[in-house]
Parts: sequence; structure tokens; C-alpha cells
Amino acid sequence: MTSLQSPPARRSGPGRSGRSGAASDADLRRQLATTRPLVPTASIGGIIAAGAPLLVCMAVAVVGWFLTDAGGEGAPSGALRVGAHGWLMAHGSTVAVEGVRLTVMPLGLTLLCAWVVWRVGHRVGESISGHGPDADRIADGARDLTVPYAAGLFAVGYAVVGVLTTSLAATAASSPVAARVVLWSVLLGLGVGGPAIAFGSGRAAIWLPVVPPAVRDSALVARRILTRWALVCAVALVAAFVLDFSTAANVVSQLHADAGAVLLMTALTLLLLPNALLFSSAYLVGPGFTVGAGTTVSTTAVVLGPLPMFPLLAALPDQGSQPWWTDWLMLTPLLLAALTAGQVQRDRPMLAWDRAAIRGCAGGIGAGVVLALLSAFAGGAVGPGRMQEVGPYTFDVLLHAITSFGIGGVVGAVVVCWWQRDTDGRVRRTLRAVRARLPRRG
Repeated sequence: MTSLQSPPARRSGPGRSGRSGAASDADLRRQLATTRPLVPTASIGGIIAAGAPLLVCMAVAVVGWFLTDAGGEGAPSGALRVGAHGWLMAHGSTVAVEGVRLTVMPLGLTLLCAWVVWRVGHRVGESISGHGPDADRIADGARDLTVPYAAGLFAVGYAVVGVLTTSLAATAASSPVAARVVLWSVLLGLGVGGPAIAFGSGRAAIWLPVVPPAVRDSALVARRILTRWALVCAVALVAAFVLDFSTAANVVSQLHADAGAVLLMTALTLLLLPNALLFSSAYLVGPGFTVGAGTTVSTTAVVLGPLPMFPLLAALPDQGSQPWWTDWLMLTPLLLAALTAGQVQRDRPMLAWDRAAIRGCAGGIGAGVVLALLSAFAGGAVGPGRMQEVGPYTFDVLLHAITSFGIGGVVGAVVVCWWQRDTDGRVRRTLRAVRARLPRRG
């Protein structure tokens, strides 16, 4: 098998310069670094990607155990088991705590695991990039299974760590679910590790140009909508929390928490921050969310009940009917999608009306579907009784998101396309004439 890179030059003979010999040695080292054995490299990469966050979780749990009671209660093995359970919950496992089954996923920890998978997978891709046919043969249609084989082995290594962790950390009381851990391990290994290996090995640079430009542009619109929407949700969440920061401070004071407990509570808040952003998203999109059975939080009405003593809940709006202006917040996703689709149309002009509209609409609908899928994992059971039902209204979020983002994408793309098609300047002259007739101040 040949490498994607150019073959290394031959070693310099007696009549060749020392510089040529040095270049030859560098090429040889680069070839050796990119043709490492595929099976052990990909398998060990999956084990490292799963084990690194797991060790961090267990280390943080031990530190938290010392901070809370200075080791006066329990044992280090119990703290290690708590850290392992946190890692398992980030991979979809449900855990029973004092007879209560917790199903919520700390998405902050899940994102951390996904980031580690991407970094390690990219490194694995670089290490096996020399396997398989070269770039010219791949471009000519040669069969190349290097990335599928590596991604499969990577996912298997990751899943093995998940199964071992489940069996070693499980107790009769906690009883984590191994099947969900295996499922999420495979999803991370293939869905995140696979593309990372493809980019690291250079295959993605060859495969992506084959994708139709309309599909790539629609994916670009969806990606920009989601990233900017996350920023908008973060601003809304921070603003709501700051406006009622006194409530959060009051909660901390009532808990009589010391510095160690406050530090652990802050770490838990950061792990749940992506969940909170998706709750904020459901509120801004329109349907809202529930924080317990029989409760609802939306732009039109807020019905609350007794809540846990958790500082982040201070960001919830006050109970009762909401101010008139909160209903207008539902225009935020439409305006953001229109602005984003318009900017993509400006940067990548497409003068055909139908194609511009389809690109904006497809990008907006795609962003709405992804947002709804993420919202489905934001909630779950967080405690006993009524706290078994916490989370966004996923199906309603899907309907509102694809409608708002889709309409906004169409409007933004068509308006900018209409402006770009004005080659003779007729529209611009009409707008200048209208502006000249408007009354001026002073």
C-alpha cells in the first residue's frame, strides 16, 4: 500500500549533498510516523479517548470527597465510584441514587468527552494516513477502507472501556445501564471519532469536494445558525441569572456551604450549562420547558412549584403572566436565521431564485432538526416525585424551530438574492428616491 503523501526520496549516496541526506531522513521519519500499525493504533486510540475523561472524573470526585468532609466519611473507593458514575451518565447511562433513578445527562461532560474523542481521533488519523491508496488513486475511485476500519476499531476500544467501567463501578443500589453506555460509545466513536480520523488522515480533503456545493452551502447555513443561536441563548441565560443573582446568593447562604462545597456546586453548574442553554433555547423558540410535573415555563405563562435548592434555577422567570414584550422573543430565531442565510448568500452568491431559497430553507430546517435532537437529551429525571419530569417540550421545539429557522432562511436568502440581481440599479435608485422624500430632522 502507498501513502497519501509523496514517497520519500532515496537516501543520498556518496556523491550527494548532506542537505539531501537530511531531507531524506526527514521524509523517512514522516513516513514511519504516518504508517503505524492500523489495528493497535486505532484500538488504543479509542481506549485512550475513553479512559482520559474517565480518569479526570474519578480524580475530581476524589478531590471533592476531600473538600467536603476531609475524608471523614466514606472511602476513596466510593469517591472513585461516584466519578465513574458521572462518566457513565455522560454516556447515557441511568443511575439510581437512594432508590431514585436519575436519567438526565450532564451534557457539559458529554461535550468534553466528544472533544477528547475528536483530538485523539485526529491524532490516530495522522498516524495511519500512510495506509491505503494514495490521493490520486482515491480521486480516481480506488476503494479505500482505511478510515472505516480505523473508526470501527476506535469505537470498539471506546466501548470496551465503557463496558468495563459499568461492570466495575456497578453496585446493587446504583445499577447503571450498560446497553446505553455501549450505544453512546459507538455513537461517539463513529460519529465523532470517524470524521476526526478522516480529517487527520487527509481523506476528508479528498471526499468533501465530491459533495454537491448546494449540500455544503446548506450545511454551512445550518452550522452558522446553530453557533449563533447558542450565543444568543447564552446571552439570555446570563442576563436572566444576573438580574436575579440575589436569589442564587440566597440559595447558597441557606445551604451553609463552605468553600469546597461551593467549588463543587460551581463545577456541577458548568457541567449542566449546555443543558441550561437548551432550556433557554426552548424558551426563546416558544414552547418552553417544564421543571417538574404540572409546571411550565414559556414566554406566555410561567407555572412553578417547589424547586430544588440549586443556584442556577435563579434564572427562571417569576411565576404568573409574563410582560407583553416576552411574546416578541419568538421572533429572535426567525431574524437570526434570516441574517445568517443572507450573509451566506452575500458571501456565496447564487443568482437563481429557487436555488437561493432552497439553500436558505434547507439550512434552516436542518438547524431546527439538530436543535430538537439536542433538546431531547437536555432533560430527564433529576430527583424524586415531580422532579422526574424536567426538560424542554421536544416535539414542540422541533415544530417551532424548523418553522422559524426555515422561514427566516428563505426570507434572508431571497432578499439578498433579489438585491444581487439588481444589476441595473433600479431598486437602489428607487430606495434612494424614497429616502430623499422622507422628512429630515432639523
